[in-house]
Amino acid sequence: MRVVMYMAISVNGMIAKGNDDTSWISLEEWNSYSLAVRNAGNLIIGRRMYHILTKQPEFSELKDVTLVVVSKTNFKTLSPKHLVVNSPQEALKMVSRSKEVIVAGGGILNHAFLSENLVDEIFLDIEPIILSNGIPLFKGNEYEQKLKLIGQKKISENVLQLHYQILK
Repeated sequence: MRVVMYMAISVNGMIAKGNDDTSWISLEEWNSYSLAVRNAGNLIIGRRMYHILTKQPEFSELKDVTLVVVSKTNFKTLSPKHLVVNSPQEALKMVSRSKEVIVAGGGILNHAFLSENLVDEIFLDIEPIILSNGIPLFKGNEYEQKLKLIGQKKISENVLQLHYQILK
């Protein structure tokens, strides 16, 4: 199973504004992300990202994917098909039959997956905006990870996608 982290970020590495606003993310980026998630058939996210994502009108495009939320606290999801687990390892068990798994934040979950050496590749869609305050791509204790650039492309006139392999 290939574990792929896929995130939209600002130029300075934020995944949402401090008030959880992601309205700055372009439709082109959403379409690229949505296609990757639908092709994988699954999505692993944190509790806060779940609440952000499920408020998006485009969220209905993901109705057929297995959605796993990693959270230290249990909460009521919008659908019985949305599963809540306590750890990245439990989340991976829920989608263990998949060839590819998409992990998509937030910052705490991204850090947990990386620090536990569970990620194989990262896609970063860089939006042309700088946010002075927000949720960072990775949030947690000090951590370092070497990467190898294996691809890049323009998603639109202003959005660049970088594709990295995790060096293990």
